[in-house]
Amino acid sequence: MKAIVLGAGKGTRLQSEKYNMPKVLRKAHGKPLIEYVLDALSFIEEEDTTIVVGYKKEMVYEEIKGDYKFVSQDEQLGTGHAVLVTEDTFKDYDGPILVAYGDMPLYKKSTYEKMFEIHEKENATCTVLTAVIDDPPAYGRIIRDENGQMEGVVEAKDCTKEQLAIKELNVGVYVFDSKFLFENLKLLKNDNIQKEYYLTDIPKMVMEKGEKLVTHTIYNTNEVYGVNTVEELEFCEKVLQEEAN
Repeated sequence: MKAIVLGAGKGTRLQSEKYNMPKVLRKAHGKPLIEYVLDALSFIEEEDTTIVVGYKKEMVYEEIKGDYKFVSQDEQLGTGHAVLVTEDTFKDYDGPILVAYGDMPLYKKSTYEKMFEIHEKENATCTVLTAVIDDPPAYGRIIRDENGQMEGVVEAKDCTKEQLAIKELNVGVYVFDSKFLFENLKLLKNDNIQKEYYLTDIPKMVMEKGEKLVTHTIYNTNEVYGVNTVEELEFCEKVLQEEAN
């Protein structure tokens, strides 16, 4: 089992420049966001966890102690590109890789562990974490066929009224077969407004190529909330405080 933690972002909407630090080092309940993520991934050996850094990366090197590997994403070209820069780290590896985010401090260890368990049991190429939330945030909606199989994801901004009523969300956390992942990251296109390479396109490729895709669903949980804005940081802080008491 190995993991990639994406932590290269600047955190512009979080006003991180004002604090002169990368987004993942902003603190919630007294601890940098990324340290909550690494704690939840502590069932994976530190040397098997690769952290993608970018903006003010020296500060992350200084803060994170242990045997973690670091890879620098010098240009921010999207989540797909952020994973692709780690390719050399995994060139001799053939097994499952979890992709997690350094700005999502609320995920539980048990959620990540369960994803690996399902991935292995189902012998899947890709395991997608989904969440059913009564009052869903603006995340992509999971589209399923009449047999309950996942068919795709429609981003919130592209949803019809009916699709927006779907309460099952794509939260962007995946376990991939490493060989499939890196072979197909190279095929990603950036024909979108942002001109970015999106990791969300890889599950689509899994389905198109007839490979096995499975899901693990969590219900009515705060785990899926990440930190992009000051309000979201305050929300995560409140949740972490409640959990600590």
